[in-house]
Amino acid sequence: MNIRHSDSGSQLGVLGMTSECAVERGILSEQGFRRMITLERKRSERSGKPFLLMLLKLGERLRSEKDASALRGIFSTLLGTTRETDTVGWQEAGSIVGVIFTEIDADRCAATPDTLLNRISAVLRKKLSREHFDQVSFSFHVFPETWGKDDGPQPGNPELYPDLLARDKARKSLRLVKRAIDIVGSLAALVFLSPVFLLIAIAIKATSKGPVFFRQPRTGRFAAKFSMLKFRSMDENNNTDTHKEYVRRLIAGVADKHPSNGDGKGVYKLTRDSRITRVGAFLRRTSLDELPQLINVLLGDMSLVGPRPPIDYEVEEYEIWHRRRLMEAKPGITGLWQVGGRNRIAFDDMVRLDLLYAKSWSPWLDLKILVRTPRAVIEGAH
Repeated sequence: MNIRHSDSGSQLGVLGMTSECAVERGILSEQGFRRMITLERKRSERSGKPFLLMLLKLGERLRSEKDASALRGIFSTLLGTTRETDTVGWQEAGSIVGVIFTEIDADRCAATPDTLLNRISAVLRKKLSREHFDQVSFSFHVFPETWGKDDGPQPGNPELYPDLLARDKARKSLRLVKRAIDIVGSLAALVFLSPVFLLIAIAIKATSKGPVFFRQPRTGRFAAKFSMLKFRSMDENNNTDTHKEYVRRLIAGVADKHPSNGDGKGVYKLTRDSRITRVGAFLRRTSLDELPQLINVLLGDMSLVGPRPPIDYEVEEYEIWHRRRLMEAKPGITGLWQVGGRNRIAFDDMVRLDLLYAKSWSPWLDLKILVRTPRAVIEGAH
């Protein structure tokens, strides 16, 4: 089968495959193919229909120009055994070939890789020599990823997020600045606020049974799990069923606002929670219960500024596009949500603010959010 390249920068010329060999479908360059992965991921977020990314890693001999005939066999096989709606291209120029299988059957996701592997490898065995065939290794990556299963692959597969990895690489020096601000800022705050830590610890121990600190599993960037610290504001060994149900309704967009501070506006949170202690109510109203998260910032689990890290049972209720708030930025103590409406805005709007932050982030934006945070806390406490 003749093959043409359909994107500038293609490696096909190097491999001996030129545009003179024109067909209806083409081989995308690395830049074009990675962009298609990003676009297909966004389509899947909206439609809920999975796609599968198949990668063929080429061995050393297949990467050499003298084996261009073998590469032509690989590309002709891929174009001949896939649908016109599927996309073929270079995931990594000259060394990794990829195919995006669009809108696969959600009920058959688990079986699809084996089916494709058997079909494509059977054709490749006929087109390639045994030596060349042994130079090809397959891997399969399904989106949306499976969340919440400890025995499966963890979300955040870099092959499915080339746009985020490229953005991180472009921002490398700025990200180092952000980390430096986190370290210096959290250390300074911990030293300066140490008397406040002591007073809060004494108040908690004097008024209720249980530890001073509350540790709770949270989900960070790329679904990494960590233990988030807070000052304990609830009775020990409390029941979470009421909160779980409210979170479910909140994410579904059917939660009711609850009255807060007599201003008539209401907030999206449980304001009359019987689990909260007398001291805990004050700590929550003033956000002082969040101060121990400075330790999480120092450890690198969190940043001073970023999306709030969700509880596990919150993530279970997320729609696919909601998950993106966890992929695009490290979680933080404060963020656009806290200074731009806090609990007065709906969940979907909170997610949009998190995505806006990730897209427009800069150290200067972090500083502006940090400066606005004390006022937002004071206004929320009244």
